[in-house]
Amino acid sequence: QVQLVESEGGLVQAGGSLRLSCAASTRTFNMYDMGWFRVAPGKERELVAAITASGGATNYADSVKGRFAATRDNAKNTVYLQMNSLKPEDTAVYYCAAWEVTIRGYYYWGQGTQVTVSL
Repeated sequence: QVQLVESEGGLVQAGGSLRLSCAASTRTFNMYDMGWFRVAPGKERELVAAITASGGATNYADSVKGRFAATRDNAKNTVYLQMNSLKPEDTAVYYCAAWEVTIRGYYYWGQGTQVTVSL
């Protein structure tokens, strides 16, 4: 069982930056690929960033490419999402999730944190 606890989001002006963190309870954190998702009002859940277990590879949605960066510190059992040049359309609830290989899907989820970008 993996528990994921996200940091608080917040309210930021357009063009600003925010960093989210997600702390995992498992000792085997370094074995989990991680993802960051978001759910905006009236929209479906979107995978915005993914990072491999080692942190050696990342992938991003086109909507955030060049602005967001996922990193991790396996010694601290934590994954981060650095968000720069934020836009109002980035407003959403953000979730971190851990990939479970036995089901080939994201199985463990954080509680979600609200990010609001104002004009």
